[in-house]
Amino acid sequence: MAKARTWGLRALVLLTPVLAAGCYPPALWLASFSCVQPWTTERLEDKFAYKNDNRTSILPPIRDGFPAPICEDPPSEQEALRAMPRVTRGVPFGYEEFRDDIQVVCERLVDKIDPPRFFPLVGPAQLHHCHWKCIIYYKETNQSSYPFPVKIVKNRVQVVYIDKDHLHLFVGPNIATQNETTRDLAGY
Repeated sequence: MAKARTWGLRALVLLTPVLAAGCYPPALWLASFSCVQPWTTERLEDKFAYKNDNRTSILPPIRDGFPAPICEDPPSEQEALRAMPRVTRGVPFGYEEFRDDIQVVCERLVDKIDPPRFFPLVGPAQLHHCHWKCIIYYKETNQSSYPFPVKIVKNRVQVVYIDKDHLHLFVGPNIATQNETTRDLAGY
């Protein structure tokens, strides 16, 4: 009996690197099995993939003698859809909700530049307010297959307000300093 146990332990020691290295897939499946909810990946994507949606960008100074900059870049369709309330998480075949035929219309509400002031970690800068109103038209489909099939389609409208504020550095009225700062920030 001792010999069988010894041979069994030797075989286990010799096969451990093969099983642990992932060369034998069932061992890998058993080692990495865990219950993960299907919406976990969506939450991780929202947390790490779109970090710059809510960050304030820092732009070169507003140069004297040039027209004041305007808010030229409206929110993208993806930004507007990410700002909408989420679709209700339903039960497959019990209750499901879908959004189809999505159309996004954006209009600028506010385009204003504040006087220069000091911002921590940035220094003197001017805050440029860019506020957008996004109207999202879509068809909402509520569907259920149990206990009897039902499908309800409604036209919906959702309004989302998005702020795309950014900072313009303020270096004073000296044109040479403005040009130097712009060159340093823009790389030309």
